[in-house]
Amino acid sequence: MSRFQFVDEYRHEFSVKRLCETLGVSRQGYYQWQGRAPARAAKAASDAAATSRIKAAHEASRGVYGSPRITVELRSAGEAVNRKRVARLMRRARIEGVRLRKRRSAPASEPAGQVVPDRLGRDFTAPESNRRYVGDITYLPLEGGSFLYLATVLDLHSRRLAGWAIADHQRADLVETAPRRAHFVRGSISGAIFHADHGTQYVSAQFAQACKDLGVLQSRAAVGSSADNALAESFNATLKREVLQGRRTFVSALEARFQVESWIGDYNTTRRHSSLGYASPIDYEHQRANLARAA
Repeated sequence: MSRFQFVDEYRHEFSVKRLCETLGVSRQGYYQWQGRAPARAAKAASDAAATSRIKAAHEASRGVYGSPRITVELRSAGEAVNRKRVARLMRRARIEGVRLRKRRSAPASEPAGQVVPDRLGRDFTAPESNRRYVGDITYLPLEGGSFLYLATVLDLHSRRLAGWAIADHQRADLVETAPRRAHFVRGSISGAIFHADHGTQYVSAQFAQACKDLGVLQSRAAVGSSADNALAESFNATLKREVLQGRRTFVSALEARFQVESWIGDYNTTRRHSSLGYASPIDYEHQRANLARAA
């Protein structure tokens, strides 16, 4: 409570002059403050309405969006909002987006087998869709100590997850299924580069044959260097952080599959990406296609 608020609350019991002298404020200042009461009430009402819309946008994002994405979400609905105001109202209402934690990767050993160069050189960009992909395997922890495993195929141009596979094993079948799914979704991924790490599944003869069948050119990160496949690892960290939201495990394999598949659908179609001008991956691809046709 401010000193002017205190004066206003007790002005019927004590004189304004006495209250102001006791609190060390001027009567003129108090009356000016009192005259601004309608403006303060209007601002409070406006903040309350904006906070309600912020909560709705936050809930629609499954509790994931922070102030930058919520600002974009509200602006896309026609509201003229300021990011600093959104951040202030979120702090006041204790609304928080999901923050990522850095993942520590254990160093990998150099596997035997074919030599595949690093064709990306940590350049995680692409001039157009369906040209350069990165992939990785991540674990989905279940209650009781078991796991499911997710293999991904992420487009470097649009950040779209074009292919993925979930299984209760880490055999080469898992990483083979993901690019085959991307091939089905895209119509073809022939001629594209697929970049992965030195995991045994990705250096297997089975995966090499699958890439050959699909017309995909393999690329491989250096041994023990997580930075060489940083985008794929960042995607996995984002997925688990946003889906689990502080939980250590999924209740069951069925829940894990449902939650992850649902999140991927939202990720591709509605989740706003700062690197894409706050468009979703599929919207971004459509925008780029329209620009190319217009040119």
